[in-house]
Amino acid sequence: MIGTSHDAASAWAGEAWAGAVYDGGPGSIAEARGFATEFLVDRHGFDPASETVGAVRLVVSELVTNACKYAHGPCAVDIERIPSGVEVTVWDSSTALPLARAADPGRVGQHGLEIVLALCEGFTVEREPVGKRVTVRVSCA
Repeated sequence: MIGTSHDAASAWAGEAWAGAVYDGGPGSIAEARGFATEFLVDRHGFDPASETVGAVRLVVSELVTNACKYAHGPCAVDIERIPSGVEVTVWDSSTALPLARAADPGRVGQHGLEIVLALCEGFTVEREPVGKRVTVRVSCA
């Protein structure tokens, strides 16, 4: 277990998978984005300016934002390099399932899930005994 900051812990398990835990505090979102970037760029050689890195960073940011905003507690992030792309899983303590709203350019805010769905190739949500798990698959361009 490697601490990435005072309020996050991460583990590297081989080359294909990494996980991190965040306390849900104000720095969690930026730390999770940094964790995703490090995994893709430093461990897997992606160009930091690539479409894949940008999409995964945005997906991680939106999912962790939702976890921090609605679950009000810790969350965990797993990132896995799969043959077709990258799989991102975020666990949080809320059992409430995310609700995708219809596109509305006049609405201020609450577009996060819309953005995630536009960027991903696969999206699943599963209730867990202590919350939920959201898994998103982003394909490599």
